Amino acid sequence: MTASSSKMVVATTIAAFLLLLVINSPVDAHEKFHKGVGVTYDARSLIINGKRELLFSGSIHYPRSTADMWPKLLEDAKRGGINVIQTYVFWNIHEPEEGKFNFEGRFDLVKFIKLIGEHGLYATIRLGPFIQAEWNHGKIVRIMNQNVSLNSNFLAMTSQQHMERFVKMIVEKLRDAKLFASQGGPIILAQIENEYNTVQLAYRDLGNKYVQWAGNMAVGLNIGVPWIMCKQRDAPGPVINSCNGRQCGDTFSGPNAPNKPSLWTENWTAQFRVFGDPPSQRSAEDTAFSVARWFSKNGSLVNYYMYHGGTNLGRTAASFVTTRYYDEAPIDEFGLERGPKYGHLKDVHKALNLCKKALLWGSTSAPRLNPDVEARIYEQPGTDVCAAFLTNNHTRLAHTVKFKGQEYYLPPRSISILPDCKTVVLNTATILAQHNSRNFIRSAVTNKLDWKMIVEAIPTNLKVVSSTPMELYFLTKDKTDYAWYTTTINLDPRDLSMRKDILPVLRVASLGHGMLAFVNGQFVGSAHGSQIDKSFVLQKSVELKPGINYISLLGTLIGLPDSGAYMEHRFAGPRGVSILGLNTGTLDLSQNGYGQQVGLVGQHDELFTDDGSKKGKWIDIPKVGKGPPLTWYKAKFDAPEGNDPVAVSMYGMIKGMIWINGESIGRYWMSYISPLGDSTQAEYLIPRSYLKPKDNLIVVLEEEPAHPSNITILTVNRDTICSYVSELSPPSVRQWERKGDKFKPVGAEAKVGAHLMCPMGKKIAVVDFSSYGDPYGACGGFSQGRCSSPVSKQVVEQSCLGKEVCNVPLEKGLFEKNGDPCPNVKKTLAIQVTCR
Repeated sequence: MTASSSKMVVATTIAAFLLLLVINSPVDAHEKFHKGVGVTYDARSLIINGKRELLFSGSIHYPRSTADMWPKLLEDAKRGGINVIQTYVFWNIHEPEEGKFNFEGRFDLVKFIKLIGEHGLYATIRLGPFIQAEWNHGKIVRIMNQNVSLNSNFLAMTSQQHMERFVKMIVEKLRDAKLFASQGGPIILAQIENEYNTVQLAYRDLGNKYVQWAGNMAVGLNIGVPWIMCKQRDAPGPVINSCNGRQCGDTFSGPNAPNKPSLWTENWTAQFRVFGDPPSQRSAEDTAFSVARWFSKNGSLVNYYMYHGGTNLGRTAASFVTTRYYDEAPIDEFGLERGPKYGHLKDVHKALNLCKKALLWGSTSAPRLNPDVEARIYEQPGTDVCAAFLTNNHTRLAHTVKFKGQEYYLPPRSISILPDCKTVVLNTATILAQHNSRNFIRSAVTNKLDWKMIVEAIPTNLKVVSSTPMELYFLTKDKTDYAWYTTTINLDPRDLSMRKDILPVLRVASLGHGMLAFVNGQFVGSAHGSQIDKSFVLQKSVELKPGINYISLLGTLIGLPDSGAYMEHRFAGPRGVSILGLNTGTLDLSQNGYGQQVGLVGQHDELFTDDGSKKGKWIDIPKVGKGPPLTWYKAKFDAPEGNDPVAVSMYGMIKGMIWINGESIGRYWMSYISPLGDSTQAEYLIPRSYLKPKDNLIVVLEEEPAHPSNITILTVNRDTICSYVSELSPPSVRQWERKGDKFKPVGAEAKVGAHLMCPMGKKIAVVDFSSYGDPYGACGGFSQGRCSSPVSKQVVEQSCLGKEVCNVPLEKGLFEKNGDPCPNVKKTLAIQVTCR
């Protein structure tokens, strides 16, 4: 997936084998598909077991969390109004080497899909088999691992069978477990390929043939549910083309056949981040607007990419992508509900479900109420079934409009949803759901860390195996981020300057991603590229001596490419090496003869495991100053108190990797500062399932001089919750219901008020802030305005203390017992509480 950089299909394996494709469209399979039991469709929607549904889908990727997290993630998604879970299928984790399969632990696809069904949810599987997803290389990495040249003849002979074999293997695995809807299982959709349209033109006619072949191959598997191709305008036969983006309600050109429904496979809830980026933001209001817009314009399925952000554990993140993935999703990386996005979208789902009958069976019209405002109406003539969407498209100006004899106020760029064409139950720009603030709390029991260290050996004279440095992707084959290059030079005293203030300069031009340089075993510096420009030049002054000098370069990768055409032509590693400033001029070492070593000694010895950590001689860390570069650090700690998620803060460190009890929790990079002046990511998730009650081993590989004394074990919560409601707000959509054809309030009448709910198992312990008047600010930083009711806090404490859930009506009788504190002011109620 992605946002701005779309998911593009791996052109390397696919394009070449297209040379062999002469495949006829299986027309009979197409006809049979529509007659099958399970899921069919028409222009309006999917039809699941004979029933139409409005589908609210959320992406949760099973390998981006641990299996013990799945039940709660699914429960929270369902409680948020989600009824479909979408996931990719990750080829390179399931078949890391040809014929060797892994479906264990967090890679247990069948278990994950079964859990989805057990929670009463549908599922969409996106087989790819190339997926992008900011994930290491997708399927091409398997072919690279075979240590063969990526030439057209090889690919032409093997790629078609590899792709088809993998897809069939996954389909049969799911079919054997009876997981397709046609078998009574939860899977209602399957995706073949992934945004291939973005690279298709690069392969001209071969690209066109490939799309037809892939779609027809998938349909021929007869799984009894529709196949989709995202962002694929020429999806063949019955394969449904779907939209990806932020505003598909306005950007989607529509299905490519009149009998296909409008499906939105990726509504980006934010943006994935790369090291060096500031936090990615997308407001709850904008996301809500996009969803309401989509369903108001004949959409029947929306999928949030992502709904749970997840974690790029191990070395799975693509080039320069952070370990934390889509943290700004409705459920954050740590599995905590991000307010108000989670709650506001839940309210949108409720509002749309109140319109369900009109949306799925009504006829539509779209009168324009003024140049900026349009109404979209769904109704069944001769009945009371009617739903309306009033849309203000102006981004800065509010409008008051008359519709069916009533006036409606519309904030800028907002949609009001009227399930009976009269009553506003939600405006996308007006948030009534609770807000929250994430807290990182230093653990009280885990931070007496007694660090020990081992310094990685620096190779100086490896056996020469090539005249030039080998290409880094091919050399490492996705087994490690590191590879050594060594070369030697023999200098005459006359080559060196006699002046101590003039030193030679080592210059290394690299195609990416990073590098550490050592001369005669001494660290001289580092350099790196970026996600936008992966190439860089390392230039450092060095001390050379007469006689033999040893140059050791450690090439480093921060993930592998994940998108674009002709990926076999991507390169990394040193391409030019020279010494400047010698008396004899510049010395070009690019073809000087190089020894190469894949990986580090500590990796081969598995110093990050319990057994491996007992090898070698670990010594105390320095009491002052920094440790040497390329150093392994280890310590033991007990599991933190409570049940909240756990993280480790890496302040004080530079760049490297972290392991907990032998499990890698990903790459860290503290020194890559974002434009906001802080590390792109400072805290790293430690899954609770990786921990034992006591004596947990943490191992850190640090690339540069640093000191681990500031590494801190944390617990994570969103126990600070807030509400902000106004007299101008409509009553919450949660106060409305539809019974049969009757639309009515849940109680005697719908009232505006604050609604607060603590995380499960916790209760409101403290009212941190309460003001009825004109308060301002945001959750975690509210302030009183010019006026406030003196009984504001007392009212909230009486209503909420000691409760898991509380409601505080916005009523004058509660807050104006001693008179109106703010005459002639529309009142706002702001509340902040702490749950424990």
